[in-house]
Amino acid sequence: MNILLRIKRMNPETDTAPYFQEFTIDVAPSDRILDVLLLVKNTFDSTLAVRKSCAHGVCGSDAMIINGVECLACKTLVKDVATEENATVSVEPLKSLPVQRDLMVDQKAFFDKYISVNPFLMRKDVPKSGEIIQTPAEHAKFDDPTKCILCGSCYSACPIVEHKNPDFIGPAASIQAARFVFDSRDTDTQNRLAALDTPNGVSACDNHFNCTKVCPRGIKITKLINETKRALKASKT
Repeated sequence: MNILLRIKRMNPETDTAPYFQEFTIDVAPSDRILDVLLLVKNTFDSTLAVRKSCAHGVCGSDAMIINGVECLACKTLVKDVATEENATVSVEPLKSLPVQRDLMVDQKAFFDKYISVNPFLMRKDVPKSGEIIQTPAEHAKFDDPTKCILCGSCYSACPIVEHKNPDFIGPAASIQAARFVFDSRDTDTQNRLAALDTPNGVSACDNHFNCTKVCPRGIKITKLINETKRALKASKT
C-alpha cells in the first residue's frame, strides 16, 4: 500500500522555521514506522535526523508524535496509523523539548528533572552481608514504575509542562520518585517527599491522564502521582 508520509523537519543551523516534507512511499501494513523512516533516510534523504537504538521498544530512543499521538516508532505499525490506500501519516518530534534537528530533541531538561528526584535507593543502614529482604507484596507497591524506559512520551503529552508550568518535574520524574517513595528498602522517604512538596512537584499535576494514555509500557502514571500526593499529605499529619 502507498502512504503519504509527512515529516516535520527543522535544522536550527539553516532553517528559520519548521516545515513538513512529504514522501509517497510503498509500504507493507506490517512495517514499523521506524522502518519507514529509515527507508526515507537511506533511500530518499540522508539528511533526515532520527534517534533510535535497540528498535525493540526497550530503550525508548525513538519516541515521537505520530498522527498527533506520542508513540515509539519501533512499536507502531503502519496499519496502526494508516487503514486505507494513500493515507497520510504525520510524524513530528516530541513537544516541550527543544528540537536539535528534525525528529531529534534535546533531552537535557527532561533528564535534569529526572535526576532532581534522586532516582536511586537511599538507605542509612547498609547490611554488612546478605540482602535487604522484601516480600512480594512490598515489591508490588512499586513494580509498575520500574517499567519506565524514560522515552519522554509522557513528558511531551503533559499539558501542564506544555501550557501551564514548564518547570513542573513532569510525569516521568514523578513516577521515578514514587518508585522509591513506596520501596520498603528506602529509608529516606521524608526527605524525598519534601523535595516533591514544591510548586513544581507532584502537586502541579492536574490529572489530565494524557501521560497514562500514551505510555508505551502501560504504566498507570496518573495513579502513581496521586498515590504520591496522598503519601505527601499523610507525611504532614
